Amino acid sequence: MEVIGKVFEVVLLQPLASGLILFYKVFGGNMGLAIVLYTIFLKVVLNPLTKPYMESMKKMKDIAPSLEKIKEKHKGDKVKLAQAQADLYKQNKINPAGGCLPYLLQIVILIAFFNVFSRTLYPNIDMVESFNKLVYAPLRFSEGQTINTKFLYLDVRAYDTVCSKPECPINLPFVPFTLPGPLLLAAAIIQFLSAKITSPLVKEEEKFAKKTKGEMDDMQVSMQKSMIYMFPLMTIFIGLKFPSGLALYWLLFSLMQAIQQVRSQGWGGLTPFIKRLSLLKSSA
Repeated sequence: MEVIGKVFEVVLLQPLASGLILFYKVFGGNMGLAIVLYTIFLKVVLNPLTKPYMESMKKMKDIAPSLEKIKEKHKGDKVKLAQAQADLYKQNKINPAGGCLPYLLQIVILIAFFNVFSRTLYPNIDMVESFNKLVYAPLRFSEGQTINTKFLYLDVRAYDTVCSKPECPINLPFVPFTLPGPLLLAAAIIQFLSAKITSPLVKEEEKFAKKTKGEMDDMQVSMQKSMIYMFPLMTIFIGLKFPSGLALYWLLFSLMQAIQQVRSQGWGGLTPFIKRLSLLKSSA
């Protein structure tokens, strides 16, 4: 495990941390701005890894009606069902696992970036010393240097919260308990919208589950529907204990991911809302 951890640090953590500090030093010496620009840069660089996954998801949505018919036709024979599905994928040039591996690699990089932040941005951590342990020698800070962590209304090391305590970035004396701040709320909302974009798949599976007698399909649909709400809630509750720099990164990453989804798959489950919004605009 120690060897794996060292490889993970050398291959991922050190390059990511060095890139962040490079952006910090090149673009004005502000850690918040560096996080914004570096997140955009990483997303653009990693886009080719995400594209096959998005294309695979779009094709899967396109063949969903045909897949439902196959499930209905062979619902009592798992062997024939598997063969019919394989034939359908082959006819439409779909590799169900083909787009997943690049996407999983992107998730690994995402986890690595979170790891970099957790080692360097938490309150009461010596940021200069922590970064110097990770970044390449030419990018290390000299002794006595400080890192500017002020960005917009907050310090990227502080939690993105609203409460009555003086240390909260948004201090409201009348708030009886700690609430998530704007960055966390925005990240959760974008994650929810992103999940809704893919919800037509859930709807198709729900129709099929109602037609079948088994409990497995119903369980799968239930899990898919719960994910729409679970991940945004997890973002809020877990994010309350993360530095706001992490919340800023997650917000930007989620936003760019949602934009990519819309461009490749359309508005999906948000289509009725978008149409109503367009009608309201046209009638105004």
